[in-house]
This record gives sequence, C-alpha cells and structure tokens, in this order.
Amino acid sequence: HKGVNLTDIGPNYTDGFVQITSEHQSNLESLCVIICFIVECGTRAKLPRIVGGVEATLGRWPWQVSLYYSNRHICGGSVITNQWIVTAAHCVHKLPQVSGWVVYAGIVTSNSAKLAQYQGLAVERIIYNKNYNHRTHDNDIALVKLRTLLNFSDTIRPVCLPKYDCDLPGGTQCWISGWGYTQPDDEVLKEAPVPLISTKKCNSSCMYNGEITPRMLCAGYTEGKVDACQGDSGGPLVCQDENVWRLVGVVSWGTGCAEPNHPGVYTKVAEFLEWIYEIIEVSMNE
Repeated sequence: HKGVNLTDIGPNYTDGFVQITSEHQSNLESLCVIICFIVECGTRAKLPRIVGGVEATLGRWPWQVSLYYSNRHICGGSVITNQWIVTAAHCVHKLPQVSGWVVYAGIVTSNSAKLAQYQGLAVERIIYNKNYNHRTHDNDIALVKLRTLLNFSDTIRPVCLPKYDCDLPGGTQCWISGWGYTQPDDEVLKEAPVPLISTKKCNSSCMYNGEITPRMLCAGYTEGKVDACQGDSGGPLVCQDENVWRLVGVVSWGTGCAEPNHPGVYTKVAEFLEWIYEIIEVSMNE
C-alpha cells in the first residue's frame, strides 16, 4: 500500500516482488499461496530404477521423496510446498487407503530398516486427476497432502513448478532421480542426466507411433542405456531454468527400461498447473 525504497532493505535482498492490484484484493489468501509457490523453490544447498545412473548425495535433490505403502517403497514424488507432494496417478489410484501411505523426505536410502531412524509423514489426502486413463497413461498425475507440515532444511526443499508457457526444445538437458531397483540390496537414490526428446520425434513410427499425447513428454537417449524404471514412477524430471530447478515431468511410463528407441515418458507438469493450484486453493478453504 506504499512505496518501498530498495536501499532501505539492503543490497543483499534477493527475493522477488509482486504488485497486488484491485482485482486481487478479494482473494489475497489464494494469491499468497501462488506467491509462496514461487519464492524459495528450486534451490539446493551447496554441498526409477535409474538405469545407468550414479548414487546421489544427500541434499542434491532435496524435493525428492519416497512414497511408502504397507512398509515398502512404491513410488517417488516431489515436494512443491510444505504440505503437498506431486506424484503419478498410477502410483496411488489402486491403493486409495490413505492410512496405508507414509512419505519419507530428506533421505537417500529407501531401505525400510535404515528408515527406522527417520520420521515418516502421514498422509491426509490423495487426489489423482479425474481424467487419468490407466490404459493410455494419459493425465498421469496426482497430489498427496501431508497431515503435518514439512520443515524445510538443506535436505528438504520444494522444487519450482514450470512456467505456464514452458515448452522446452528437444535436446534440453534435464535430470531424473529415483530408488527404482537395479540390483539386490541397492536401495540408494540414483540420479542421471537425460535430454528431452521432441514430441514429434517421440511419436514417430520408430518410437511410440502416436501414443504420446500433449500431456506427455519424452526424455532419454535413442540408444537406451539411461532411463527411469519400476520404482522411479511418480518421481521428478527436473530442468534448470535461471538457476532454479523446475519440475518439468513426472515419471510415468515407457516400453521396457532403457531400451533403444523407447525413451522414458513423463507427465508434462506444465499442462496441469491450473489443476494443481485449484486443488491446493480449494483445500485451504475447506
């Protein structure tokens, strides 16, 4: 409601500003949710089965979580606020019993015995997209609401959501991470770089032959070797944008694991921004 002299704040002030116009005044609470989404996300401290990946150090992907059901790792997920996780619909739609789910954040192991020292977070609600199609894998996205708030730290931080106009070109280098099974007793978070593949190329007859919808995107290598696989589902495909990491994709499906001409297919998060914001806003007003 008044002007702010930036020199009074100090030279080290780096947060962004937003102008609140008269059209926003009737709904300031929901506007604040969106502002808080944008500020302090996608950064990390200085410090699916991922086929062809290497072990990730603690805090390198601080938004990565493990979704446990009946005391075993089922899928990955990504922290977007201190109460909400993004994952894949196919991870949760057949296991809707909320009481059976536990979320682990700030970890690099998915071994249930080693997780005994961590406090798993109970789940309050699971909402998967109403248009999810389990046969075509279309609209494969879900939101998990935690019963208690996450305490952000060097090892637990939210990832930024993509911009509305996000349409990254093929060849953009991004990263996947997850706990998918690679060999016995290997339950450490893996990471791997993967380039995006254009939908036109991915839909060609030599790849997925028209199965890729506008709500999906592809990433990987035509020769295979590096890919997400079982156990990585629901986890993040992140790309760096102006020094912050954005959740561009959610691990969804693919033919085999790291097979030639069959790259990983991901839910395109940019197509679901309005759905995500609406779910969170409605939940706040309940």
